[in-house]
Amino acid sequence: MQFIPPLAEELRPKSLDEYIGQEHLIGEGAVLRRSLDAGVLPSIILWGPPGVGKTTLALIIADALKRPFHSLSAVSSGVKDVRNIIDAAKYENGPILFIDEIHRFSKSQQDSLLSAVEKGIITLIGATTENPSFEVISPLISRCQVYILQPLSKDDLLVLIKRAGDHLSNKFHKKITFEETSALLTVSGGDARKLLNAIELVVANSSQSDPQQTEYTINDDMVLSTIQQNLAIYDKNGEMHYDIISAFIKSIRGSDPNGAVYWLARMIEGGEAPEFIARRMLILSSEDIGNANPNALLLANTCFEAVMKIGFPESRLILAQTAIYLACSPKSNSACVAIDMAQETIRKAGGTPPVPLHLRNAPTKLMKDIGYGKDYKYAHAYNNNFAEQEFLPDSVSGTVFYNPQQNPREEEHRKFLRMRWKTKYGY
Repeated sequence: MQFIPPLAEELRPKSLDEYIGQEHLIGEGAVLRRSLDAGVLPSIILWGPPGVGKTTLALIIADALKRPFHSLSAVSSGVKDVRNIIDAAKYENGPILFIDEIHRFSKSQQDSLLSAVEKGIITLIGATTENPSFEVISPLISRCQVYILQPLSKDDLLVLIKRAGDHLSNKFHKKITFEETSALLTVSGGDARKLLNAIELVVANSSQSDPQQTEYTINDDMVLSTIQQNLAIYDKNGEMHYDIISAFIKSIRGSDPNGAVYWLARMIEGGEAPEFIARRMLILSSEDIGNANPNALLLANTCFEAVMKIGFPESRLILAQTAIYLACSPKSNSACVAIDMAQETIRKAGGTPPVPLHLRNAPTKLMKDIGYGKDYKYAHAYNNNFAEQEFLPDSVSGTVFYNPQQNPREEEHRKFLRMRWKTKYGY
């Protein structure tokens, strides 16, 4: 059996009624559905993991509004391509420009969109798997609505599995049924494209093993055995992108430099962007190492800056050196736990308690007269540069957010804090 075009393309929905998932955006009365029903569309950025329907949704929007549609991939397009489309768009009626992986556009490429978006020459639909707050320039974000797409639910994926089975049965005049779906659901990870590719592989493998068979029953064992044969594939555009980077990060977190270098090599051989790898290590240096070794953040930041200047192939050495250093570093997530706990405490409070008067700034006489800054103890005026006083609102007084973990650096922190705060916090 040959699957040309790919199954994912053959089953691409053509209308909102066929579209699966994202009810919070396109369900009855949802924000994006209301815009389309009114025939009005602002420039938007669709942010979500691979295979949840970003490109499909852009195509459906253009078709529903009967607008001219232009498409660019940020991987292969440059400023000249953007300007050519903008020049053509000036003579069209409300054209839409869809840019896939817009996070891969450089600042200058994103800058080239600003004027056309602001003047309404084009309506931009950008798609990204990365947080646009970090990857899209602020002036462009301010001109767009950002919509978050969620991974497909189990029920969504089961609908898609049934569609795939019916479609393939009709196409090849062979009865295809799914006796079990657990393995397919696990393999997909909420990614429709990954799910359909897996179905395509399994059915193709079954057909090749027995071309005369007229009925194929797919079970979990068939899925797992087929997928295992294809795990060497790495698709930087989504297929195993998140699986590989997850294995890489977990190897570093688990202090295994061999695993880290192996998964790094898989990404390099697959053509992954070096800045993406470096940025993930920069995040990890605080999230998983933190104060156990503050130098990790410095090295990871230097790595990121060097990679941005050098690029491949030379930067592979810098990435490898940094990955090995981070893997061999002592680990602590105490800073991550502390900020998570503090934010959760604020959310659960249902309000924000006022800053204690003695901690408030008092730049004017009136503020001083009403008590701002009164009784504040200036630490440097006391022995050992410390004066015990309250730094938290009354409602959370005594709460321990930072708990030093068991590593040499943070044991020093604990000793320091115990000298000062044992009575209040119990260090």
